[in-house]
Amino acid sequence: MTRRIVIATGNPGKLREFRQLLAPLGWEVIPQTELNVAPAEEPHLTFLENALAKARHAASATGLPALADDSGICAAALHGAPGVLSARFAGEPSDDARNNEELLRRLASERDRRAHYTCVLAAVRAADDPEPLIADARWHGEIILQPRGRGGFGYDPLFLLPEIGKTAAELDPAEKNRISHRGQAMAELARRIAAAWA
Repeated sequence: MTRRIVIATGNPGKLREFRQLLAPLGWEVIPQTELNVAPAEEPHLTFLENALAKARHAASATGLPALADDSGICAAALHGAPGVLSARFAGEPSDDARNNEELLRRLASERDRRAHYTCVLAAVRAADDPEPLIADARWHGEIILQPRGRGGFGYDPLFLLPEIGKTAAELDPAEKNRISHRGQAMAELARRIAAAWA
């Protein structure tokens, strides 16, 4: 039996990844935009607080279980920035190319190019669910000087995985879903959903 879950995002890249990750578990992914749910405010300083706020907002607006992701890239030399501001690092409206340019500009004089993606997922059965399911993961790499690859989204063309010599944008979708921050967090959340929401 297929169950429905609202995903609290309108980001096409994230939606594609969530569909690929949740379909095998019997979940029909419905983006909140299809249900005319406006994006939630994201005023918080942590990925966890923002993810939970977005999940509760989507569940409240739709009456369905909801899943939200808050994720971003954290550069060591920038003390964790862009962090929760990753999608809007170069200002509004959000634009991947401008965000990438801003990250390169800020790192131009830095020798330390280490960075990691962080993903925090929050799932709630209802807006007032007292037991949200939370999963998080990190994906470590470094920021290169020029973008490479045509896949992925966000900072993927700049995010090099030294152990395999490819950027996240050079990975095929199945490989990215298996090893990425979102893939790792989703695998953990899927186990928790299967155990707690059976």
